[in-house]
Amino acid sequence: MSEVNNNQQAPQPQQELSELLQIRRDKLAALQSEGRDPFHQTKFERSAWSAEIKGDYEAFDGKTVAVAGRIMSKRGMGKAIFCHIKDDRGLIQLYIKKDSVSEQEFADFRKYDIGDIIGVSGFVFKTKTEEISVHVEKVTLLSKSLRPLPEKFHGMTNTELKYRQRYVDLMVNDDSRRNFEIRSRFISFMRRYLDGRGYMEVETPVLNTIAGGAAARPFITHHNTLDIDMYLRIATELPLKRLIVGGIERVYEIGRIFRNEGMDTKHNPEFTTVELYEAYADFHDMMDIAEGIISGAAKEILGTYQVEWQGEQIDLSPGWRRLSMVDAVREYVGIDFAAISDDAEAVAAAKAIGVELADAAEKTWGNALYACFDQRVEEKLIQPTFITMYPVEVSPLTKRSPADPRLTERFELFVCHSELANAYSELNDPIDQRYRFEKQVEQRERGDDETEMLDEDFLLALEFGMPPTGGMGMGIDRCVMLLTGCASIRDVILFPTMKP
Repeated sequence: MSEVNNNQQAPQPQQELSELLQIRRDKLAALQSEGRDPFHQTKFERSAWSAEIKGDYEAFDGKTVAVAGRIMSKRGMGKAIFCHIKDDRGLIQLYIKKDSVSEQEFADFRKYDIGDIIGVSGFVFKTKTEEISVHVEKVTLLSKSLRPLPEKFHGMTNTELKYRQRYVDLMVNDDSRRNFEIRSRFISFMRRYLDGRGYMEVETPVLNTIAGGAAARPFITHHNTLDIDMYLRIATELPLKRLIVGGIERVYEIGRIFRNEGMDTKHNPEFTTVELYEAYADFHDMMDIAEGIISGAAKEILGTYQVEWQGEQIDLSPGWRRLSMVDAVREYVGIDFAAISDDAEAVAAAKAIGVELADAAEKTWGNALYACFDQRVEEKLIQPTFITMYPVEVSPLTKRSPADPRLTERFELFVCHSELANAYSELNDPIDQRYRFEKQVEQRERGDDETEMLDEDFLLALEFGMPPTGGMGMGIDRCVMLLTGCASIRDVILFPTMKP
């Protein structure tokens, strides 16, 4: 390959290049040898985008514009060449006529490849087929593409490859681009919704000495200077509740969470949540907020409350069903746990329908109720449903129900048998909280490494006094899956975790 400026040799690949790749490199080398290296271009002054021109043709007709983008198609017709370039907002056609540009520019353009990035200036017009186009008067190669795009312009067919090479997926797959635009707009809507209710957005540590706030297995790392093991956060709950104690009465954080657990269409080891806490509120207020965020976002972003997800037609119109776990098990399974008071009887009722309790779980009424729900009811919840009043055994951070101390003021939101949000009337009794933590420690000692760790500093904070508080965590990735109709979480995370 020819020398480039400053006598620096362009890097050579280790393996022998295919003929197709070598041709592109030869074209680059020829330009560099002539002192016209496209990678020396530093800026291009663009005056318009494709969507602007096509959306308001009357305003642009006959006017000179400067546009830039990636060549996505190209066809030559003797002394004229048509091509489409793609910018940040869509496609637009270019018309390059031999006598409208310099001889060098036209000769160069004939050699440009699909994938090359160019900038052009020219006037806007309509072709004989009524396609809005730019009649090019000047063209500049801004970046040379050394690899061809996938053959199928409409998208990549190799699903795993599109996750590994998201940059290529976004180039050729408009549906993927749409998914991430919806994700961005959903997060923007959520921020505006919470800010409008007087919430303060904050940031809390990703690295912690204790992994708390959820029942999950953490990632462990090591801090060399302090010579201590640390955990990537599995939730933002405990730091945010410390801020409630400190007097920030409405607080939220949108951020990445890390859990060292399995991977499937609903789980990625790192994912994004919003957690929010409001003093002097309870879990009923959190239900109103969850419904307001998701239904409001659907209406604003999609223009409708009706969405299709996982083969089901989902109605997100406000007024979602609210159903206690006891009532849900009675309705879908036929066991009335309200009429059962004995632990042994509850466990026997669960086993009678083939429900098994986890080995590490205590054989209690609450664990039997939850197992029946988890194994027999959750899969049947299609339309938006708040399941409320969870057993205390599976809710270590939640306030007990005044009506039944075996239950807590907690809900989970289910849509299409997927959990989207989890919320509590937060436990603010430091003595009860210590007891719950100690029960979790006992489970951990029996081999359950997904239970809560005992956080002495959090208990200390509670002893200063925390007001009655409603709190909620919502999975942003799953909400975006719902709004986009995507079946896999990998379709709504730009760079999902992949095996090497």
